Amino acid sequence: MAMVEKIRILLVKQGNISEAELARRLGTTPQNLNKKFKRDNLTEKDLRKIAEVMGCSYEAGFRIDKTGEYV
Repeated sequence: MAMVEKIRILLVKQGNISEAELARRLGTTPQNLNKKFKRDNLTEKDLRKIAEVMGCSYEAGFRIDKTGEYV
């Protein structure tokens, strides 16, 4: 599942928040956010900011299958 799809699901689960409202909370325009969504090129910094304004956490990383170690 693409990250943008996950964000849209989060918006619904957090009270049916619009993308325009998310843009406002992020301090950007709906047009700018829409461009990032269309290209699906959100940076890790963007994702952490989205998590912050949405009241949730963002986790990224790798887990080595053989050892279970997270990197």
